[in-house]
Amino acid sequence: MNIRFVGIDPDTDEDGCPTVWVDTDTADLLIQSYEADAETSTTCDSLSPARAPIPPGETVIRIPARMIPIIRKACDELDPGVR
Repeated sequence: MNIRFVGIDPDTDEDGCPTVWVDTDTADLLIQSYEADAETSTTCDSLSPARAPIPPGETVIRIPARMIPIIRKACDELDPGVR
């Protein structure tokens, strides 16, 4: 596993905040962020094309819009290695 830090929420106090890493072996994004509240999760559940509840081991997370540049940077870093 080769995980590389990409960025942290620019408005952070650097204590438990949204963070993005990439796994360069798998080309996966790893994201720490806020767990969505129950209302948001229920709404996402009802709109899912899978027509099933969110399964155990998965959750809906909320990523602040201000982190979009960090997500783009992570995608750009992985682009040549996408499988």
